[in-house]
Amino acid sequence: MSLPATLDGPWRFGPVTVWRLPHVAGTRGEPQARVLLAGQLGGEPEDLPLQRDPRGRPELHGPLAHVGTGWSHSHGLLLVALGEGVRLGVDLEPLRPRPRMLEIVQRFFHPAEIAWLESLDETARTHWFFRVWCAKEALLKAQGQGISFGLHRLQLAPGIDGGLHLAWCDPELGPAERWHLHEWQAADDFRAALAFHAL
Repeated sequence: MSLPATLDGPWRFGPVTVWRLPHVAGTRGEPQARVLLAGQLGGEPEDLPLQRDPRGRPELHGPLAHVGTGWSHSHGLLLVALGEGVRLGVDLEPLRPRPRMLEIVQRFFHPAEIAWLESLDETARTHWFFRVWCAKEALLKAQGQGISFGLHRLQLAPGIDGGLHLAWCDPELGPAERWHLHEWQAADDFRAALAFHAL
């Protein structure tokens, strides 16, 4: 598991770099992401061969088809990820009170995750809940369907290194071992996660 050196990025995880930018809440992330991506890849933001697939997932085409990208924004922050030779997803989650957290876990998570999180005290459960949720979002954004795919169709578990690992996933996500998962604190009150696999 890679750990970032700073809270403000950019962060590098294998072939993927993630930038953190201030963002105007309530506005789309794509225009700002295009500016950053064009600065990294060359050309003008409006000329980037960036399109959305039928599910809304951003993809680069043509000579940049081998480059993966994605972004996530929330409450005044934007993360933009870019990596060569990968399919990726990135997520950003604000750490805020979730009064029905256990109910969400019991309704939507994998049975093994439910048993694990139910066994924790409230402080530990809150800590892990946000990490699990953010990591699942990143994985499912990379897969392409987002949470509509089903949060129960993948199982995350803590490893001896202190990081989350993909212990099992639905065959539609491919073998669990092909996925690289990184998670970190993107700001004092935000969790971030990046998931990718080689093309």
